[in-house]
Amino acid sequence: MKLLLVVHGMLAAANALSGAFVSVYLWKQTNDFSLVGWFALATQVTNALTFFTAGKWAKEGNKMNLLRLGIALSACFYFIVLYLEEAAVHYVWLLGAVQGMATGLFWLSFNVVYFEVTDRFTRDRFNGWAGLLGSASSMIAPWISGMLIATLGSESGYRLIFSISLGIFVVGVCVSFFLHRRPPDTEYEWWFGFQKLREKGNLWRVLIPALAAQGVREGVFGFVIGILVFIATQTELQLGNYSLITSAVALLAFWITGKFLRPKHRGYSMLIGSVAMTAVILLFFWELNYLTLVIFGIVVALFYPMYGIPLTSQVFDYIGKDETSARHRVEYVVLREIGLNLGRIFGIVVFIAVVSYTASPLALNGLLLFVGSFPIVAWLFMRKALKRSAEGS
Repeated sequence: MKLLLVVHGMLAAANALSGAFVSVYLWKQTNDFSLVGWFALATQVTNALTFFTAGKWAKEGNKMNLLRLGIALSACFYFIVLYLEEAAVHYVWLLGAVQGMATGLFWLSFNVVYFEVTDRFTRDRFNGWAGLLGSASSMIAPWISGMLIATLGSESGYRLIFSISLGIFVVGVCVSFFLHRRPPDTEYEWWFGFQKLREKGNLWRVLIPALAAQGVREGVFGFVIGILVFIATQTELQLGNYSLITSAVALLAFWITGKFLRPKHRGYSMLIGSVAMTAVILLFFWELNYLTLVIFGIVVALFYPMYGIPLTSQVFDYIGKDETSARHRVEYVVLREIGLNLGRIFGIVVFIAVVSYTASPLALNGLLLFVGSFPIVAWLFMRKALKRSAEGS
Protein backbone atom coordinates (compact mmCIF):
# COMPACT_ATOMS: atom_id res chain seq x y z
CA MET A 1 0.00 0.00 0.00
CA LYS A 2 2.85 2.39 0.84
CA LEU A 3 4.70 1.61 -2.39
CA LEU A 4 1.51 2.15 -4.36
CA LEU A 5 1.23 5.58 -2.75
CA VAL A 6 4.85 6.33 -3.75
CA VAL A 7 4.10 5.50 -7.40
CA HIS A 8 0.92 7.60 -7.19
CA GLY A 9 2.92 10.48 -5.71
CA MET A 10 5.49 10.35 -8.51
CA LEU A 11 2.76 10.40 -11.15
CA ALA A 12 1.08 13.31 -9.34
CA ALA A 13 4.39 15.22 -9.22
CA ALA A 14 5.09 14.74 -12.94
CA ASN A 15 1.57 15.74 -13.91
CA ALA A 16 1.55 18.69 -11.50
CA LEU A 17 4.82 19.96 -12.92
CA SER A 18 3.44 20.23 -16.45
CA GLY A 19 -0.25 19.26 -16.46
CA ALA A 20 -1.81 22.70 -15.97
CA PHE A 21 0.76 24.26 -18.27
CA VAL A 22 -0.03 21.96 -21.21
CA SER A 23 -3.46 23.59 -21.59
CA VAL A 24 -1.94 27.06 -21.25
CA TYR A 25 0.78 26.12 -23.76
CA LEU A 26 -1.86 25.10 -26.31
CA TRP A 27 -4.09 28.10 -25.58
CA LYS A 28 -1.23 30.58 -26.03
CA GLN A 29 -0.68 29.43 -29.59
CA THR A 30 -4.20 30.30 -30.77
CA ASN A 31 -6.13 31.97 -27.88
CA ASP A 32 -8.86 29.45 -28.72
CA PHE A 33 -10.80 27.84 -25.85
CA SER A 34 -12.38 25.30 -28.19
CA LEU A 35 -8.97 23.98 -29.28
CA VAL A 36 -8.11 23.09 -25.68
CA GLY A 37 -11.61 21.63 -25.36
CA TRP A 38 -10.98 19.32 -28.33
CA PHE A 39 -7.73 18.19 -26.73
CA ALA A 40 -9.57 17.39 -23.50
CA LEU A 41 -12.35 15.62 -25.42
CA ALA A 42 -9.85 13.42 -27.29
CA THR A 43 -8.25 12.55 -23.96
CA GLN A 44 -11.51 11.50 -22.31
CA VAL A 45 -12.88 9.54 -25.28
CA THR A 46 -9.62 7.58 -25.59
CA ASN A 47 -9.53 7.13 -21.82
CA ALA A 48 -12.99 5.52 -21.82
CA LEU A 49 -12.15 3.23 -24.76
CA THR A 50 -8.87 2.22 -23.09
CA PHE A 51 -10.60 1.30 -19.85
CA PHE A 52 -13.13 -0.84 -21.65
CA THR A 53 -10.70 -2.68 -23.94
CA ALA A 54 -7.86 -3.12 -21.41
CA GLY A 55 -10.13 -4.61 -18.73
CA LYS A 56 -9.48 -8.12 -20.05
CA TRP A 57 -5.71 -7.66 -19.72
CA ALA A 58 -6.08 -6.23 -16.21
CA LYS A 59 -8.08 -9.24 -15.03
CA GLU A 60 -6.51 -12.14 -16.92
CA GLY A 61 -2.96 -10.85 -17.38
CA ASN A 62 -0.32 -8.91 -15.45
CA LYS A 63 -1.94 -5.71 -14.22
CA MET A 64 1.46 -4.38 -13.11
CA ASN A 65 2.63 -4.35 -16.73
CA LEU A 66 -0.50 -2.37 -17.52
CA LEU A 67 0.44 0.18 -14.85
CA ARG A 68 4.02 0.43 -16.19
CA LEU A 69 2.79 0.86 -19.76
CA GLY A 70 0.52 3.68 -18.64
CA ILE A 71 3.44 5.51 -17.01
CA ALA A 72 5.63 4.88 -20.09
CA LEU A 73 2.97 6.32 -22.40
CA SER A 74 2.79 9.41 -20.19
CA ALA A 75 6.51 9.82 -20.84
CA CYS A 76 5.83 9.39 -24.57
CA PHE A 77 3.21 12.14 -24.41
CA TYR A 78 5.75 14.69 -23.20
CA PHE A 79 8.32 13.42 -25.70
CA ILE A 80 5.84 14.12 -28.52
CA VAL A 81 5.07 17.60 -27.14
CA LEU A 82 8.81 18.34 -26.99
CA TYR A 83 9.30 17.05 -30.52
CA LEU A 84 6.38 18.99 -32.04
CA GLU A 85 7.00 22.22 -30.07
CA GLU A 86 4.67 24.98 -31.37
CA ALA A 87 3.26 22.64 -34.05
CA ALA A 88 1.59 20.70 -31.21
CA VAL A 89 -1.58 22.74 -31.72
CA HIS A 90 -2.10 20.95 -35.04
CA TYR A 91 -2.03 17.54 -33.40
CA VAL A 92 -4.37 17.94 -30.44
CA TRP A 93 -6.25 14.73 -31.29
CA LEU A 94 -3.00 12.74 -31.37
CA LEU A 95 -1.82 14.27 -28.10
CA GLY A 96 -5.21 13.71 -26.48
CA ALA A 97 -5.29 10.09 -27.65
CA VAL A 98 -1.82 9.36 -26.22
CA GLN A 99 -2.65 11.05 -22.92
CA GLY A 100 -6.03 9.32 -22.72
CA MET A 101 -4.46 5.91 -23.32
CA ALA A 102 -1.73 6.60 -20.76
CA THR A 103 -4.12 7.70 -18.01
CA GLY A 104 -6.57 4.92 -18.86
CA LEU A 105 -3.98 2.15 -18.53
CA PHE A 106 -2.48 3.59 -15.35
CA TRP A 107 -5.72 4.29 -13.49
CA LEU A 108 -7.31 0.99 -14.49
CA SER A 109 -4.47 -1.00 -12.94
CA PHE A 110 -4.03 1.44 -10.04
CA ASN A 111 -7.69 1.31 -9.04
CA VAL A 112 -7.79 -2.49 -9.16
CA VAL A 113 -4.66 -2.80 -7.01
CA TYR A 114 -5.92 -0.04 -4.71
CA PHE A 115 -9.09 -2.05 -4.14
CA GLU A 116 -7.07 -5.17 -3.40
CA VAL A 117 -4.76 -3.58 -0.80
CA THR A 118 -7.41 -1.57 1.10
CA ASP A 119 -10.66 -2.39 2.86
CA ARG A 120 -13.71 -0.55 4.14
CA PHE A 121 -11.85 0.69 7.21
CA THR A 122 -8.62 1.83 5.53
CA ARG A 123 -10.04 3.28 2.29
CA ASP A 124 -10.76 6.77 3.63
CA ARG A 125 -7.27 6.95 5.12
CA PHE A 126 -5.64 5.76 1.86
CA ASN A 127 -7.63 8.32 -0.14
CA GLY A 128 -6.62 10.97 2.36
CA TRP A 129 -2.94 10.10 1.95
CA ALA A 130 -3.30 9.95 -1.85
CA GLY A 131 -4.91 13.38 -1.80
CA LEU A 132 -2.21 14.62 0.57
CA LEU A 133 0.54 13.52 -1.83
CA GLY A 134 -1.33 14.97 -4.78
CA SER A 135 -1.81 18.27 -2.99
CA ALA A 136 1.86 18.41 -1.95
CA SER A 137 2.89 17.80 -5.56
CA SER A 138 0.39 20.36 -6.86
CA MET A 139 1.69 22.86 -4.31
CA ILE A 140 5.40 22.67 -5.09
CA ALA A 141 5.71 21.45 -8.69
CA PRO A 142 3.62 24.12 -10.53
CA TRP A 143 5.28 26.85 -8.47
CA ILE A 144 8.68 25.57 -9.62
CA SER A 145 7.39 25.38 -13.20
CA GLY A 146 6.12 28.96 -13.08
CA MET A 147 9.46 30.17 -11.71
CA LEU A 148 11.40 28.31 -14.42
CA ILE A 149 9.22 29.64 -17.26
CA ALA A 150 9.43 33.20 -15.87
CA THR A 151 13.21 32.95 -15.46
CA LEU A 152 14.17 31.12 -18.66
CA GLY A 153 11.51 32.52 -20.96
CA SER A 154 8.49 30.81 -22.45
CA GLU A 155 10.17 28.57 -25.03
CA SER A 156 13.09 27.31 -22.91
CA GLY A 157 10.98 27.13 -19.75
CA TYR A 158 8.28 24.95 -21.28
CA ARG A 159 10.89 22.70 -22.87
CA LEU A 160 12.59 22.22 -19.50
CA ILE A 161 9.48 21.43 -17.45
CA PHE A 162 8.18 19.01 -20.08
CA SER A 163 11.61 17.32 -20.08
CA ILE A 164 11.58 17.00 -16.28
CA SER A 165 8.11 15.45 -16.37
CA LEU A 166 9.31 12.98 -18.99
CA GLY A 167 12.24 12.07 -16.72
CA ILE A 168 10.01 11.55 -13.66
CA PHE A 169 7.78 9.20 -15.64
CA VAL A 170 10.82 7.18 -16.73
CA VAL A 171 11.91 6.89 -13.09
CA GLY A 172 8.33 5.97 -12.18
CA VAL A 173 8.46 3.01 -14.56
CA CYS A 174 11.63 1.81 -12.79
CA VAL A 175 10.10 2.20 -9.31
CA SER A 176 6.99 0.29 -10.39
CA PHE A 177 9.08 -2.87 -10.80
CA PHE A 178 9.31 -3.02 -6.99
CA LEU A 179 5.55 -3.58 -6.87
CA HIS A 180 4.93 -7.30 -6.59
CA ARG A 181 3.03 -8.98 -9.39
CA ARG A 182 -0.49 -9.82 -8.30
CA PRO A 183 -2.08 -13.10 -9.45
CA PRO A 184 -4.46 -12.99 -12.43
CA ASP A 185 -8.17 -13.50 -11.87
CA THR A 186 -10.81 -15.55 -13.64
CA GLU A 187 -12.06 -14.83 -17.14
CA TYR A 188 -13.02 -11.24 -17.88
CA GLU A 189 -16.73 -10.72 -18.55
CA TRP A 190 -17.03 -7.88 -21.05
CA TRP A 191 -20.65 -6.90 -20.39
CA PHE A 192 -20.97 -7.89 -16.70
CA GLY A 193 -21.10 -4.32 -15.37
CA PHE A 194 -23.63 -3.18 -17.94
CA GLN A 195 -25.84 -6.19 -17.20
CA LYS A 196 -25.96 -5.07 -13.56
CA LEU A 197 -27.42 -1.75 -14.67
CA ARG A 198 -30.43 -3.62 -16.05
CA GLU A 199 -31.22 -5.22 -12.67
CA LYS A 200 -34.06 -3.45 -10.91
CA GLY A 201 -32.98 -2.21 -7.47
CA ASN A 202 -29.26 -2.63 -8.15
CA LEU A 203 -27.36 0.19 -6.44
CA TRP A 204 -25.17 0.71 -9.51
CA ARG A 205 -28.21 2.31 -11.13
CA VAL A 206 -27.68 5.30 -8.81
CA LEU A 207 -23.89 5.06 -8.55
CA ILE A 208 -23.31 5.49 -12.30
CA PRO A 209 -25.39 8.71 -12.59
CA ALA A 210 -23.56 10.01 -9.50
CA LEU A 211 -20.19 9.23 -11.07
CA ALA A 212 -21.26 10.82 -14.35
CA ALA A 213 -22.29 13.95 -12.43
CA GLN A 214 -18.87 13.98 -10.75
CA GLY A 215 -17.24 13.74 -14.16
CA VAL A 216 -19.12 16.71 -15.64
CA ARG A 217 -17.33 19.13 -13.33
CA GLU A 218 -13.97 17.38 -13.57
CA GLY A 219 -13.99 17.36 -17.36
CA VAL A 220 -14.18 21.16 -17.62
CA PHE A 221 -12.59 22.48 -14.44
CA GLY A 222 -9.59 20.20 -14.93
CA PHE A 223 -8.24 22.49 -17.64
CA VAL A 224 -10.22 25.74 -17.73
CA ILE A 225 -9.20 27.17 -14.33
CA GLY A 226 -5.50 27.19 -15.21
CA ILE A 227 -6.25 29.04 -18.45
CA LEU A 228 -8.44 31.58 -16.62
CA VAL A 229 -5.65 32.27 -14.11
CA PHE A 230 -3.20 32.82 -16.96
CA ILE A 231 -5.65 35.13 -18.79
CA ALA A 232 -6.17 37.15 -15.61
CA THR A 233 -2.43 37.55 -14.92
CA GLN A 234 -0.69 36.95 -18.29
CA THR A 235 2.14 35.13 -16.55
CA GLU A 236 2.89 31.50 -15.75
CA LEU A 237 4.53 32.61 -12.52
CA GLN A 238 1.16 33.62 -11.06
CA LEU A 239 -0.33 30.31 -12.20
CA GLY A 240 2.40 28.60 -10.18
CA ASN A 241 1.65 30.84 -7.19
CA TYR A 242 -2.05 30.03 -7.53
CA SER A 243 -1.29 26.31 -7.34
CA LEU A 244 1.02 26.87 -4.39
CA ILE A 245 -1.68 28.65 -2.38
CA THR A 246 -4.62 26.41 -3.23
CA SER A 247 -2.70 23.15 -2.94
CA ALA A 248 -1.30 24.14 0.47
CA VAL A 249 -4.89 24.51 1.67
CA ALA A 250 -5.89 21.24 -0.03
CA LEU A 251 -3.00 19.40 1.64
CA LEU A 252 -4.28 20.34 5.08
CA ALA A 253 -7.90 19.63 4.12
CA PHE A 254 -7.12 16.16 2.76
CA TRP A 255 -5.13 15.30 5.88
CA ILE A 256 -7.91 16.39 8.25
CA THR A 257 -10.70 14.76 6.22
CA GLY A 258 -8.79 11.51 5.71
CA LYS A 259 -7.97 11.33 9.43
CA PHE A 260 -11.37 12.09 10.92
CA LEU A 261 -13.98 11.12 8.31
CA ARG A 262 -15.95 7.98 9.18
CA PRO A 263 -18.39 6.04 6.94
CA LYS A 264 -21.41 7.17 8.97
CA HIS A 265 -20.54 10.83 8.28
CA ARG A 266 -20.05 10.52 4.52
CA GLY A 267 -23.51 11.77 3.57
CA TYR A 268 -23.30 15.03 5.52
CA SER A 269 -19.69 15.54 4.46
CA MET A 270 -20.50 15.15 0.77
CA LEU A 271 -23.50 17.51 1.01
CA ILE A 272 -21.49 20.27 2.70
CA GLY A 273 -18.62 19.89 0.24
CA SER A 274 -20.79 19.92 -2.88
CA VAL A 275 -22.84 22.95 -1.82
CA ALA A 276 -19.76 24.99 -0.87
CA MET A 277 -17.97 24.13 -4.15
CA THR A 278 -21.01 25.26 -6.13
CA ALA A 279 -21.81 28.41 -4.15
CA VAL A 280 -18.30 29.85 -4.49
CA ILE A 281 -18.66 29.99 -8.31
CA LEU A 282 -21.13 32.87 -7.82
CA LEU A 283 -18.03 34.99 -7.09
CA PHE A 284 -17.29 34.95 -10.82
CA PHE A 285 -20.49 36.86 -11.59
CA TRP A 286 -19.15 39.71 -9.47
CA GLU A 287 -15.82 39.90 -11.28
CA LEU A 288 -13.52 37.26 -12.72
CA ASN A 289 -9.99 38.27 -11.73
CA TYR A 290 -6.99 36.81 -9.93
CA LEU A 291 -8.38 37.61 -6.46
CA THR A 292 -11.74 35.91 -7.09
CA LEU A 293 -9.95 32.93 -8.67
CA VAL A 294 -7.73 32.58 -5.59
CA ILE A 295 -10.74 32.76 -3.26
CA PHE A 296 -12.48 30.19 -5.44
CA GLY A 297 -9.40 27.93 -5.35
CA ILE A 298 -9.08 28.14 -1.57
CA VAL A 299 -12.76 27.33 -0.95
CA VAL A 300 -12.66 24.38 -3.37
CA ALA A 301 -9.42 23.14 -1.80
CA LEU A 302 -11.04 23.24 1.65
CA PHE A 303 -14.25 21.45 0.70
CA TYR A 304 -13.34 19.12 -2.17
CA PRO A 305 -12.00 16.40 0.18
CA MET A 306 -15.34 16.41 2.02
CA TYR A 307 -17.03 15.72 -1.32
CA GLY A 308 -14.49 13.57 -3.17
CA ILE A 309 -13.29 11.16 -0.47
CA PRO A 310 -16.78 9.93 0.54
CA LEU A 311 -17.80 9.44 -3.10
CA THR A 312 -14.69 7.47 -4.02
CA SER A 313 -14.67 5.37 -0.85
CA GLN A 314 -18.38 4.59 -1.09
CA VAL A 315 -18.14 3.27 -4.65
CA PHE A 316 -15.19 1.01 -3.80
CA ASP A 317 -16.93 -0.18 -0.64
CA TYR A 318 -19.82 -1.33 -2.80
CA ILE A 319 -17.44 -3.12 -5.18
CA GLY A 320 -16.20 -5.09 -2.18
CA LYS A 321 -19.57 -5.60 -0.48
CA ASP A 322 -19.38 -9.39 -0.85
CA GLU A 323 -17.21 -12.12 -2.35
CA THR A 324 -19.13 -12.28 -5.64
CA SER A 325 -18.84 -8.53 -6.18
CA ALA A 326 -15.14 -8.49 -5.28
CA ARG A 327 -14.49 -11.26 -7.81
CA HIS A 328 -15.71 -8.88 -10.52
CA ARG A 329 -13.71 -5.90 -9.24
CA VAL A 330 -12.08 -5.30 -12.63
CA GLU A 331 -15.44 -5.16 -14.40
CA TYR A 332 -16.75 -2.78 -11.76
CA VAL A 333 -13.67 -0.55 -11.94
CA VAL A 334 -14.17 -0.35 -15.72
CA LEU A 335 -17.85 0.47 -15.20
CA ARG A 336 -16.95 3.16 -12.66
CA GLU A 337 -14.50 4.84 -15.02
CA ILE A 338 -16.88 4.72 -17.97
CA GLY A 339 -19.47 6.48 -15.81
CA LEU A 340 -16.95 9.19 -14.93
CA ASN A 341 -15.86 9.54 -18.55
CA LEU A 342 -19.41 9.88 -19.84
CA GLY A 343 -19.82 12.83 -17.49
CA ARG A 344 -16.48 14.35 -18.49
CA ILE A 345 -17.29 13.99 -22.18
CA PHE A 346 -20.71 15.60 -21.68
CA GLY A 347 -19.19 18.53 -19.78
CA ILE A 348 -16.48 19.10 -22.40
CA VAL A 349 -18.96 18.88 -25.31
CA VAL A 350 -21.15 21.52 -23.61
CA PHE A 351 -18.03 23.66 -23.06
CA ILE A 352 -16.98 23.40 -26.73
CA ALA A 353 -20.51 24.19 -27.91
CA VAL A 354 -20.74 27.33 -25.75
CA VAL A 355 -17.27 28.78 -26.42
CA SER A 356 -17.60 28.07 -30.15
CA TYR A 357 -20.68 30.27 -30.16
CA THR A 358 -19.55 32.96 -27.71
CA ALA A 359 -16.70 33.53 -25.28
CA SER A 360 -18.36 36.46 -23.49
CA PRO A 361 -17.68 36.67 -19.72
CA LEU A 362 -21.38 36.20 -18.88
CA ALA A 363 -21.67 33.07 -21.03
CA LEU A 364 -18.45 31.64 -19.60
CA ASN A 365 -19.53 32.34 -16.02
CA GLY A 366 -22.93 30.78 -16.65
CA LEU A 367 -21.24 27.73 -18.17
CA LEU A 368 -18.96 27.35 -15.14
CA LEU A 369 -21.92 27.63 -12.76
CA PHE A 370 -23.82 25.02 -14.78
CA VAL A 371 -21.08 22.39 -14.85
CA GLY A 372 -19.84 23.40 -11.39
CA SER A 373 -23.22 22.59 -9.79
CA PHE A 374 -23.08 18.91 -10.74
CA PRO A 375 -21.47 17.84 -7.42
CA ILE A 376 -24.89 18.54 -5.86
CA VAL A 377 -26.44 16.27 -8.51
CA ALA A 378 -23.89 13.60 -7.56
CA TRP A 379 -24.89 13.90 -3.90
CA LEU A 380 -28.59 13.60 -4.76
CA PHE A 381 -27.94 10.30 -6.53
CA MET A 382 -25.61 9.06 -3.76
CA ARG A 383 -28.00 9.64 -0.86
CA LYS A 384 -29.37 6.09 -0.90
CA ALA A 385 -25.92 4.48 -0.92
CA LEU A 386 -24.59 6.88 1.73
CA LYS A 387 -27.60 6.28 4.01
CA ARG A 388 -27.10 2.52 3.71
CA SER A 389 -23.41 2.92 4.59
CA ALA A 390 -24.21 5.02 7.66
CA GLU A 391 -26.71 2.42 8.88
CA GLY A 392 -24.20 -0.37 8.27
CA SER A 393 -21.45 1.36 10.23
